[in-house]
Amino acid sequence: MNDTQFGPKGWTPERLASQSGKTFVVTGANAGTGFQTVRILLSRGAKVVMLNRSVDRSTAAIKALQEEFGAGADVSFIRMDLAELASVRGAAKVVLETVPQIDALICNAAIAQAPTQNMTVDGFESQLGTNHYGHFVLGRMLFDRIEASKGRIVVVASLGYKLGIRAIQFDDINWHKNYSANSAYSQSKLAQMMFAYELQDRIKATNKNVEVFVCHPGSSATSLISTSGGVMTRIAWWLMTKSPMVQSAEKGAYPEVMCATEDGLEERALYGPTGCMEFIGPVGKGTLEPHAYDKAVIQKLWDVSEEATGVSWKL
Repeated sequence: MNDTQFGPKGWTPERLASQSGKTFVVTGANAGTGFQTVRILLSRGAKVVMLNRSVDRSTAAIKALQEEFGAGADVSFIRMDLAELASVRGAAKVVLETVPQIDALICNAAIAQAPTQNMTVDGFESQLGTNHYGHFVLGRMLFDRIEASKGRIVVVASLGYKLGIRAIQFDDINWHKNYSANSAYSQSKLAQMMFAYELQDRIKATNKNVEVFVCHPGSSATSLISTSGGVMTRIAWWLMTKSPMVQSAEKGAYPEVMCATEDGLEERALYGPTGCMEFIGPVGKGTLEPHAYDKAVIQKLWDVSEEATGVSWKL
């Protein structure tokens, strides 16, 4: 078990001061850890803008949040489908027109364990397209607004980055030849981490005022697997949720709230639970495997991502 800089209980929202006057943009925030992140931030007086795919679920989420925190709770949503780059660009434009300040962009949304190879409208394997390329474009479009607030980008990764091939399959990045749900998901989450670590280096080289942090929720009871995983994966996950190896979605939100608000964090790190297998337990700095920041690979992935999305990250 890793010790944590926040004491034996790890980081908890009790450390969180008032967030009044701050604005947070959270992707995939109408359920699971994203929704719990919004709850915690609203409870401290923040303004939160959710970027979600479903209008109905977003409307229901806002209703629930305003019932809990009062009609004055400053929470809204903009429709965005990370799997469609046109939707990401459109949503980002609306954010830039309507959200004057961004203190943190929390890249929380993801799909996981798609049982068969699905392609996005832009021609990407669905998990890579949604989890990595969608956030790659969104982050670039909102970067200057975030920098104006000396803000942060929080990338919500997964311990899945250690599974699969532990690499980017550049010769077949969309898995046309040997698709496997686990390997493709693993690659998509590794790609998100590599994006974050390369962005840290690029920001340092240009003296921009944006911090980038990477975290993961551990093993949390959310709908992620049950909404996109195959039948056997869903059954295995349902059984696991009945065990002590799975924590609540609220606890799964702690690492991303911490990375969006806490001072004194290290950038080249992975934050999350520090207990058994780092699935559960007190939140702090966990174990980061060096393959996630292999410089040659993260630079190559960056070039591939710019070419695939048509987005240039000249800072």
